[in-house]
Amino acid sequence: MSAQPGDWPDRLFETLKRGGIRQVAYVPDAGHARLIDRCRADDEIRDVALTTEEEGVALAAGAWLGGDRAALLMQSSGVGNCINMLSLARACRFPLLMLITMRGEWEEFNPWQVPMGSITDPVLELCEAEIFRVLEPSEVAGIAQRAVQYVFGQERIAAVILSQQLIGKKVWTK
Repeated sequence: MSAQPGDWPDRLFETLKRGGIRQVAYVPDAGHARLIDRCRADDEIRDVALTTEEEGVALAAGAWLGGDRAALLMQSSGVGNCINMLSLARACRFPLLMLITMRGEWEEFNPWQVPMGSITDPVLELCEAEIFRVLEPSEVAGIAQRAVQYVFGQERIAAVILSQQLIGKKVWTK
């Protein structure tokens, strides 16, 4: 079976499964909808809907202390909510894998998304996160696999940045 451009969320899910991810925390997001659905349907993964993104950093710490691997799914706007909590991951050196759908980039319709979208990478770098940016569907599995190996092999912070162009143009609906 060859990979199709629109099946990248399924390939990302399979990569997380192979990487031993057993807990997935998320704030609902259209860009992650297919991945969230796959995680929710899997009996081996505990999915946790968050009220705010920084709760996911604490969940990842607890998962690691309890012997599990976790991933945090969020939109780029959620990175701003996590700044104080990212210092916990940095100081305590526990693995933190973030999968971040971008806003404020290509074809953005909402001007409120642009400020955080334009500084997501620099903010994460200041928090000592390694950035793994995905631009093309064919890159998703390989880049995500490298990020999983980095995070759990080095006990570090990493962000897989899923570009807005990869996700597709968002359209405001009433």
